[in-house]
Amino acid sequence: MRVYSFEKLESWQHAKQLAVWTYDITQAFPAEEKFGMVSQMRRAAISIASNLAEGTSRKTAKDQSHFSTISYSSTIELLNNLIIANELRFLTEEMYKQGREMVEKQTLLIAGLRKSQQRRGFMSFLNFPNL
Repeated sequence: MRVYSFEKLESWQHAKQLAVWTYDITQAFPAEEKFGMVSQMRRAAISIASNLAEGTSRKTAKDQSHFSTISYSSTIELLNNLIIANELRFLTEEMYKQGREMVEKQTLLIAGLRKSQQRRGFMSFLNFPNL
């Protein structure tokens, strides 16, 4: 079975774990939140990994960086929802702490990937033959 390039990215692997974790913790949320916060948090978590994967299919570093930026934004959206869920007491203190740590690691991984993509794009600009 072929392994795609996005599957090798540490940022994607961690995003996948974050999505599974999000699905697990939201199962215990109140039933009336199924179409509210639960849905929002799950979509944000899936978006993180999905945009990282989609970005690897793009040809230019600029396009790849764009999808990493979207993934970063989805990570921040998930953090926002974790903060609110904690305030509403949908999470234990341990779950909240674990979620914040996972989000922090995810943002660092994406920021590193994005920096690499932007540097690669700048380097290709410097090597542009028509300068």
